Amino acid sequence: MVPLTLYWSPDFLNHRVSPGHPESPSRLEAVRKGLEAAGQWDRLVLEDARPAVLDELLAVHPQGYLLRLEEAAGNGPATIDSPDTELSPGSWTAALKVAGAGFQAVDAVIGGASRTAFILGRPPGHHALPAQAMGFCLLANVALAVEYARNRHGLERVAVIDWDVHHGNGTQDIFYGSDQVLYISLHEWPLFPGTGAAEEKGMGRGRGFTLNFPLAAGNGDSEYLGILEGPIAEALLNFRPELIFISAGFDAHENDPLGHMNVTTGGFGELSSCVGKLAAEVCSGRIVSFLEGGYHLGGLAESVAAHLKVLATGPS
Repeated sequence: MVPLTLYWSPDFLNHRVSPGHPESPSRLEAVRKGLEAAGQWDRLVLEDARPAVLDELLAVHPQGYLLRLEEAAGNGPATIDSPDTELSPGSWTAALKVAGAGFQAVDAVIGGASRTAFILGRPPGHHALPAQAMGFCLLANVALAVEYARNRHGLERVAVIDWDVHHGNGTQDIFYGSDQVLYISLHEWPLFPGTGAAEEKGMGRGRGFTLNFPLAAGNGDSEYLGILEGPIAEALLNFRPELIFISAGFDAHENDPLGHMNVTTGGFGELSSCVGKLAAEVCSGRIVSFLEGGYHLGGLAESVAAHLKVLATGPS
């Protein structure tokens, strides 16, 4: 078993956006250059992302939406469903490969080939609804991987920890009525997309399986860690997931232009270590992490490096 597998494809860079758009290929280029400069890239176990196929995507997204997305990308550059969500001819392949990498990661981690996995991909996914693109997101990458883990591998309890500065409304919506998926979000409040109030706890059988921790602007390392080590740790120990997913957005970084939080690069390492310790206790350390947001290139590159160091070496 290797400690960490990183999933990557040059096709992730072919999802093109207009000049000045924050969710640009330069995000991944900055991360890779930073890892190369630190000597980390050559030490990583790398896997080429494979494209998802239609039947896998239908677990979350209706076929009509997928056809609309593919057609819009082919006719791009264009926007879809919201002015900030852009498409280009390379976007469809990029989106398929982010989702497909999630399925590969689940297979590797559940199958014992890798203890943890990280998908260094774009476009991100946690705002995507089943039939609507939103907030730079086209496909619900984490939700798709969760459903794959449940349907292909028979997992009955899966947790998602989302620390992107923006609330993951898409992931929450998809599992709002489920008692088999524990969705946990720490996010700035108020901020786009306007969801994620503490009172949003799930519905029906899923009541109590959505946990939102909205935080005021200016909060940082100590506040995030206090919540992770307190109520989130308690929830995970009670739920005992068989696999933990992380929606790893790094836009709560103190220098990020789209958020107003004060999490440091070291703080993201501490968050990663905290989740790693919990994963070691409840699910043999099994973590699948997806890149979500993060728009200050230096802060993003450094924070991803800190995150990967923990995934590769284990929590300190």
